[in-house]
Amino acid sequence: MTDLIIADSTCLIGLERIGKIDLLPHMFSQVIIPPEVQKEFGIYFSWLIVKSTQNIGMVNSLKLVVDDGEAEAITLAYELGYRLIVDDKQARNTAKRLGIKIIGTVGVLVKARQLGLPYHASILEALESNGFYLSQSLKTEALILVDES
Repeated sequence: MTDLIIADSTCLIGLERIGKIDLLPHMFSQVIIPPEVQKEFGIYFSWLIVKSTQNIGMVNSLKLVVDDGEAEAITLAYELGYRLIVDDKQARNTAKRLGIKIIGTVGVLVKARQLGLPYHASILEALESNGFYLSQSLKTEALILVDES
């Protein structure tokens, strides 16, 4: 296990749909989500830690540009100083502007491979077939990073 991380619902939903949600507790010492992300995800795992944000004003401001779960996740990552798993382009840009370190779902899968956990090209195909959008350049980059190009 490496470190603590805040997760948005997109990663949780995507990994759960392809049966790879169990990668997260093997990769991170704690996976923390805000209440809105728990609501969006809708599934409880004992290793998920639900933590509320303190800065409601920041959450409300962020809701003007990103969805509710992303607003809470970005705020929580900002408050705690933890990295954030987020995939939505607008949410990623917002988090970056706030100085939050980010990683996407595909980045998590690449990191899993680097840590010796299972990964192969069919995982990307499974994500796509379950409604997860992946650009061709992202798929190509991920396969290069895990030596499957």
